[in-house]
Amino acid sequence: MAKTAQDVMQLIREQGIKMVDFKMVDINGQYRHVTIPAQNFTEATMTDGIGFDASNYGYAVVEKSDMVFIPDPATAQIDPFCEVSTLSMTGNAMIIDYPHNRPLDQYPRNIVLAAEQYMCDTGIADTMLILPEFEFYLFDDVAWKVAPNEIGMSLDAEQAHWNGDINGRGVIVPRQGHYHIAKPLDRTYECRSEMCLRMEEAGIPIKYHHPEVGGAGQFEIEPKLGEMSKMADATMLIKYIIHNTALKYGKSATFMPKPVYGEAGSGMHVHMLLLKDGEPVFSDDNGYSHLSREAHWFMGGLLKHIHSLCAITNPSTNSFKRLVPGFEAPVTVGYATSNRSAVIRIPAYAKTPNMRRFELRNPDATCNPYFCYAALLMAGLDGIENKIDPHENGWGPYDVNLYTLSDEEKAKLQGLPTSLDAALDALEADHDYLTKGGVFPEALLRSFIAAKRRECAAMAAIPHPAEFERYYNL
Repeated sequence: MAKTAQDVMQLIREQGIKMVDFKMVDINGQYRHVTIPAQNFTEATMTDGIGFDASNYGYAVVEKSDMVFIPDPATAQIDPFCEVSTLSMTGNAMIIDYPHNRPLDQYPRNIVLAAEQYMCDTGIADTMLILPEFEFYLFDDVAWKVAPNEIGMSLDAEQAHWNGDINGRGVIVPRQGHYHIAKPLDRTYECRSEMCLRMEEAGIPIKYHHPEVGGAGQFEIEPKLGEMSKMADATMLIKYIIHNTALKYGKSATFMPKPVYGEAGSGMHVHMLLLKDGEPVFSDDNGYSHLSREAHWFMGGLLKHIHSLCAITNPSTNSFKRLVPGFEAPVTVGYATSNRSAVIRIPAYAKTPNMRRFELRNPDATCNPYFCYAALLMAGLDGIENKIDPHENGWGPYDVNLYTLSDEEKAKLQGLPTSLDAALDALEADHDYLTKGGVFPEALLRSFIAAKRRECAAMAAIPHPAEFERYYNL
């Protein structure tokens, strides 16, 4: 791992690097990049940075948009998807100032670092470990069009149930019957294995990969637990690897939460735990599900703020098409052990003290991972600081199948927001826990909410093909 500009230049010489690529992250959590010839990389690159227009990334008004990107040498690695030998790096954005530049507090990577610093300052913990589960679909074909005279989409996966009459080889997966299916029905094993090998080469340890429930080509790759800031970087890289490897195999990958009507949606469940001086904060042999009071308070903070968190963890209109009953998606504000219908699930298999944890099941991978992970930490810390007990607040534990309750019992439960607009309303009303210690700047939240409001309005104005089926002949 490179630590200095000299290390990077040595790597460039040893590997015959021709280009150095700088990957930056916009407000939506998407990579942008700029590339320089390798011979132009010097020690000054690490101090003076690379200039860019932050207004096009969603962070600043145009009049104050000139920023510089400072690469982090520890992130340097060869990009396997570039035919020209390319060294890739990410880093942090800085505001141009005198005599020294200062961090752009709205930049996602800086948000995560600020959240980690706030955690240390509270004395509650010094490390947050997280494990995001990456669910996604792989399609053989996908197309869409939004025009005044034509609105629609089409997609295809060779093994999908709708191809039973044309496949010709009988290699068809039933609807919702894809979970852990083996060859020959598992058609993308080699593709996913290469994805995992690429991730391992990039320094991201992988736990496993497998087919998920959705019969039209849904899969999951799960890394091992990692420190929050490093896992935020890894999340961007994992998505980059999945997209690019899929294209190599003639497939298209999507992290859309609900790309296929009638099939399981794709989430990004986030497991989390805290450490202090290397010791687990969340473990207690005598607590419910062997979790400490701090763990319960952390869950209480997540559940108290879950409606506003949804604007950050589920920031697409499509996100809320996934959060519906019947597809193993969470719909109830509550916690339980081994229960996938509650928004917080405590995995029973995490038995050892240093692995005891819980997962938040509502997030999906359309989120900006830096914002998502930092917001989860800030909500949990707020729960610990204010001793928010989830049981006393009526959020569980729900050790029953919440999908099968009577309508009378279901009416007593608190549900997640049903739309992005509703989640944004909640974020406007409840975000003080995010701005503690200056972690999330008010200006960033205002920009984020305004951008998402415009997105909601634009999507709501487009006629939907299903509306023609329902209303055309009335």
